[in-house]
Amino acid sequence: MYTALRLQRQLRAELADGTAEITVVTPDPYMTYQPFLPEAAAGSLSPRHVVVPLRRVLNRCRLLIGEAESVDHAKRTAIVTTLATDEEGAGPVALGYDELVLAPGSVSRTLPVPGLAEHGIGFKTVEEAIGLRNHVLEQLDIASSTRDPALRDAALTFVFVGGGYAGVEALAELEDMARYATRYYHNVKPADLRWILVEAAGRILPEVGEEMGRYAIRELRGRNVDVRLDTRLDSCEDRVAVLSDGTRLPTRTVVWTAGVKPAPVLAATDLPRDERGRIRCTAHLAVADTPHAWAAGDAAAVPDVTAAEPGTPCAPNAQHAVRQAKVLAENLAASLRGRPLKEYAHAYAGSVASLGLHKGVAHVYGRKLKGYPAWLMHRAYHLSRMPTANRKARVLAEWTLSGLFKREIVSLGSLEHPRAEFELAAAPPPPPPETGSDGNDRPSS
Repeated sequence: MYTALRLQRQLRAELADGTAEITVVTPDPYMTYQPFLPEAAAGSLSPRHVVVPLRRVLNRCRLLIGEAESVDHAKRTAIVTTLATDEEGAGPVALGYDELVLAPGSVSRTLPVPGLAEHGIGFKTVEEAIGLRNHVLEQLDIASSTRDPALRDAALTFVFVGGGYAGVEALAELEDMARYATRYYHNVKPADLRWILVEAAGRILPEVGEEMGRYAIRELRGRNVDVRLDTRLDSCEDRVAVLSDGTRLPTRTVVWTAGVKPAPVLAATDLPRDERGRIRCTAHLAVADTPHAWAAGDAAAVPDVTAAEPGTPCAPNAQHAVRQAKVLAENLAASLRGRPLKEYAHAYAGSVASLGLHKGVAHVYGRKLKGYPAWLMHRAYHLSRMPTANRKARVLAEWTLSGLFKREIVSLGSLEHPRAEFELAAAPPPPPPETGSDGNDRPSS
């Protein structure tokens, strides 16, 4: 989205006279601002305000809702399936191009853990974030209404796997929300909730530094979050999380945030890739040894020219991706006009992370912050990076209102199955029970 947004400005004249066309192929008609997913899951932000509608901001581009199955750059062709492909019955669309920008991002990196595919919950999309919020609130409802102590304990046990940004921020925000929600349940207390963070490494939040990582652990443990370092999830079959230290945790909630990997479409291209599966790029964001192809973001291995060790790739994070996208658009436009390209150079500025309402950690430009100042910096930074003034204003308004009024604790799990009630109403009525010769509701002998 950022590349297309900048490119439609760079090529304004060419787009106006019809000598250029920008086509954006994307599975969703919106871009998700992922740093706000934890707040959307906790109910601090509306889900529709953490996404940016592409048709509004990319008004000079042709938007094609679909997915690229493969790319044959030698033939300058991408094979694309659209929402209409199955309905038409004509098969995928062969989309020709002159210049290719490949920026599909990353997907969740899963491991062959027994039961993970059946019971695990991801945290990469806005749909997953809202689904997790509904799920957590539903577990409180189950615990409040069941008469089975084992079911109650499993419903109130929440296991998060992965101690990076996604795992820590999602757990912290949802723990805050669930603890607040218990005041409206007559038989569920905050002490009944059990939150477990499982991390295979010996630290969490490595991006904010070791000192701030230790502070984050102390903060979480002070809220009765069980942080397990140097521990892995071995299985979650039959709704029992089995950890590598031998712990068995009956649970109905396993959230998987243990890293990402490049989008699968990269393997279906003829472009050069590195050992991690990312597209090999130059510092100009052009694909290495491949004319007319460009890449940026999590899917691109771009050399960091500011690094002390030559050849070190840029970290796959939003800080680099957003800045790379702008340089890519400028370089693409410059190449079309025969002008020199510029290198992408950005020294890592630091990181901020939220630990729930009014709590956070930050390590920015060598300065370390924690608590309320870090949380305020987290919000200010991400508000400044949120695309469009429209979305900035809506997010700021929601934060203001959430400070004036109480949290929303409504679960809308039925949204995941919107036709269920209508299908039940439209189904034929069940047959009446058979009656015996004496008129009683029992089979006749």
